[in-house]
Amino acid sequence: MSGIQRTALVLTIIGAINWGLIGFFQFDLVAAIFGGQGSAFSRIIYGIVGIAGLVNLGLLFKPNEQLESNPETKPVR
Repeated sequence: MSGIQRTALVLTIIGAINWGLIGFFQFDLVAAIFGGQGSAFSRIIYGIVGIAGLVNLGLLFKPNEQLESNPETKPVR
C-alpha cells in the first residue's frame, strides 16, 4: 500500500468517525473544530476527506492476488 493510499485511508477513517458522531450524537466534530459547516476550513476538510474516499475506491477493485502478494499485507503467524 502506497503512502498516498495510507494517508487516504487515515482520512477516510477520520471521516467515518465524524459521520458516526453525527449519526449517534448529532455532533459534527469537524464543524466544531473549524467554525461551523459553512466555514471555508470545514468545507476544505470535507472535500479532502471526500477525495480520500474516492482514492480508497481503488482498493475495492484491486485483485486479491495483488493484495496477498504484498508483504506488507500478509498476516503474521
